[in-house]
Amino acid sequence: MSEKIVWTAEAEAKLKDIPFFVRPFARKKIEKYAQDNSFSPITVDVYDQAKKMFNKKYDQMN
Repeated sequence: MSEKIVWTAEAEAKLKDIPFFVRPFARKKIEKYAQDNSFSPITVDVYDQAKKMFNKKYDQMN
């Protein structure tokens, strides 16, 4: 069983900036990024790093 992933209050607040209909998907992607890179807890810095990585991947697809 996997450990519960901890988010800082600041990172949770930033997550609320994401539209509600994609928020669960974004949360899972950020949590996977954090786990893959051994980041714990998820901070605003981790959130921003994950967002940059996802944006870069999206830009490469277009």
